[in-house]
Amino acid sequence: MAQNVKVCEIDPEVKEKLRKFRFRKEKNNAAISMKIDPKTMTIILDDEYEDCTLDDLQEELPGHLPRYLVYSYCLSHDDGRTSFPLVFIFISPAGCKPELQMMYAGTKTALVTEAQMTKVFEVRNVDELTDEWLREKLALFR
Repeated sequence: MAQNVKVCEIDPEVKEKLRKFRFRKEKNNAAISMKIDPKTMTIILDDEYEDCTLDDLQEELPGHLPRYLVYSYCLSHDDGRTSFPLVFIFISPAGCKPELQMMYAGTKTALVTEAQMTKVFEVRNVDELTDEWLREKLALFR
Protein backbone atom coordinates (compact mmCIF):
# COMPACT_ATOMS: atom_id res chain seq x y z
CA MET A 1 0.00 0.00 0.00
CA ALA A 2 1.40 3.38 -0.98
CA GLN A 3 1.72 6.08 1.63
CA ASN A 4 1.07 9.75 1.01
CA VAL A 5 4.06 12.05 1.32
CA LYS A 6 3.48 14.34 4.25
CA VAL A 7 5.10 17.74 4.15
CA CYS A 8 6.69 18.35 7.53
CA GLU A 9 6.38 21.47 9.63
CA ILE A 10 9.36 23.78 10.10
CA ASP A 11 10.33 24.38 13.71
CA PRO A 12 10.12 28.11 14.64
CA GLU A 13 13.74 27.96 15.89
CA VAL A 14 14.83 26.81 12.41
CA LYS A 15 12.89 29.66 10.77
CA GLU A 16 14.61 32.18 13.05
CA LYS A 17 18.08 30.65 12.47
CA LEU A 18 17.55 30.77 8.70
CA ARG A 19 16.43 34.40 8.85
CA LYS A 20 19.50 35.41 10.88
CA PHE A 21 21.82 33.31 8.74
CA ARG A 22 20.67 35.07 5.55
CA PHE A 23 21.83 38.40 6.97
CA ARG A 24 25.02 37.31 8.72
CA LYS A 25 27.95 39.73 8.41
CA GLU A 26 30.86 37.34 8.99
CA LYS A 27 33.31 36.90 6.12
CA ASN A 28 33.87 33.14 6.37
CA ASN A 29 32.26 29.87 5.30
CA ALA A 30 29.45 28.70 7.56
CA ALA A 31 26.60 26.21 7.47
CA ILE A 32 23.37 25.17 9.13
CA SER A 33 22.44 21.50 9.00
CA MET A 34 18.79 20.50 9.43
CA LYS A 35 17.02 17.17 9.76
CA ILE A 36 13.49 15.86 10.11
CA ASP A 37 12.34 14.49 13.44
CA PRO A 38 10.15 11.58 12.25
CA LYS A 39 8.24 11.45 15.55
CA THR A 40 7.00 15.03 15.33
CA MET A 41 7.25 15.39 11.53
CA THR A 42 9.15 18.63 12.07
CA ILE A 43 12.31 20.05 10.51
CA ILE A 44 14.70 20.74 13.36
CA LEU A 45 18.20 22.17 13.69
CA ASP A 46 20.85 19.45 13.47
CA ASP A 47 24.03 21.49 13.85
CA GLU A 48 25.71 24.81 13.10
CA TYR A 49 29.20 25.18 11.65
CA GLU A 50 31.43 28.28 11.59
CA ASP A 51 34.56 28.74 9.50
CA CYS A 52 34.09 25.35 7.84
CA THR A 53 35.02 24.00 4.44
CA LEU A 54 33.02 21.51 2.44
CA ASP A 55 35.71 18.96 3.31
CA ASP A 56 35.01 19.63 7.00
CA LEU A 57 31.31 19.08 6.39
CA GLN A 58 32.01 15.77 4.64
CA GLU A 59 33.53 14.58 7.92
CA GLU A 60 30.75 15.98 10.11
CA LEU A 61 27.60 15.03 8.21
CA PRO A 62 26.21 11.48 8.39
CA GLY A 63 26.81 9.58 5.18
CA HIS A 64 23.74 7.37 5.51
CA LEU A 65 20.99 9.85 6.45
CA PRO A 66 19.39 12.70 4.49
CA ARG A 67 20.10 16.27 5.56
CA TYR A 68 19.30 19.79 4.47
CA LEU A 69 22.26 22.15 4.41
CA VAL A 70 22.34 25.93 4.02
CA TYR A 71 25.89 27.00 3.26
CA SER A 72 27.43 30.47 3.09
CA TYR A 73 30.47 30.19 0.84
CA CYS A 74 33.38 32.62 0.48
CA LEU A 75 33.85 32.72 -3.30
CA SER A 76 36.94 34.46 -4.75
CA HIS A 77 36.41 35.64 -8.32
CA ASP A 78 39.05 35.85 -11.05
CA ASP A 79 38.81 39.66 -11.05
CA GLY A 80 39.71 39.87 -7.34
CA ARG A 81 36.20 40.32 -5.99
CA THR A 82 34.86 38.18 -3.16
CA SER A 83 31.21 37.22 -2.83
CA PHE A 84 29.31 35.11 -0.32
CA PRO A 85 26.65 33.11 -2.14
CA LEU A 86 24.12 31.31 0.01
CA VAL A 87 23.29 27.82 -1.25
CA PHE A 88 20.80 25.15 -0.25
CA ILE A 89 22.06 21.57 -0.55
CA PHE A 90 19.76 18.57 -0.18
CA ILE A 91 21.78 15.49 0.76
CA SER A 92 19.83 12.34 -0.09
CA PRO A 93 22.11 9.30 0.24
CA ALA A 94 21.38 6.24 -1.84
CA GLY A 95 20.47 3.30 0.33
CA CYS A 96 18.60 5.08 3.10
CA LYS A 97 14.99 4.13 3.84
CA PRO A 98 12.63 5.05 0.98
CA GLU A 99 10.10 6.49 3.48
CA LEU A 100 12.78 8.81 4.83
CA GLN A 101 13.85 9.88 1.34
CA MET A 102 10.23 10.62 0.42
CA MET A 103 9.69 12.59 3.63
CA TYR A 104 12.75 14.75 2.94
CA ALA A 105 12.04 15.15 -0.79
CA GLY A 106 8.40 16.06 -0.09
CA THR A 107 9.42 18.74 2.39
CA LYS A 108 12.37 20.23 0.48
CA THR A 109 10.35 22.76 -1.53
CA ALA A 110 8.63 24.15 1.56
CA LEU A 111 11.99 24.63 3.28
CA VAL A 112 13.59 26.22 0.20
CA THR A 113 10.65 28.63 0.00
CA GLU A 114 10.82 29.45 3.72
CA ALA A 115 14.58 30.07 3.49
CA GLN A 116 14.12 32.15 0.29
CA MET A 117 16.87 30.21 -1.47
CA THR A 118 17.58 30.50 -5.20
CA LYS A 119 20.71 28.35 -5.48
CA VAL A 120 19.42 24.84 -4.76
CA PHE A 121 21.50 21.71 -5.33
CA GLU A 122 21.25 18.03 -4.51
CA VAL A 123 23.85 15.35 -3.85
CA ARG A 124 23.47 11.62 -3.28
CA ASN A 125 26.68 11.25 -1.27
CA VAL A 126 28.44 13.62 1.15
CA ASP A 127 31.71 12.84 -0.65
CA GLU A 128 30.38 14.89 -3.59
CA LEU A 129 30.60 18.04 -1.44
CA THR A 130 33.82 19.65 -2.66
CA ASP A 131 34.92 23.18 -3.53
CA GLU A 132 35.29 22.13 -7.16
CA TRP A 133 31.72 20.75 -7.25
CA LEU A 134 30.28 23.93 -5.70
CA ARG A 135 32.27 26.23 -8.00
CA GLU A 136 30.95 24.31 -11.03
CA LYS A 137 27.38 24.64 -9.76
CA LEU A 138 27.75 28.34 -8.98
CA ALA A 139 29.24 29.00 -12.44
CA LEU A 140 25.76 28.31 -13.85
CA PHE A 141 24.46 31.44 -12.06
CA ARG A 142 26.87 33.92 -13.69
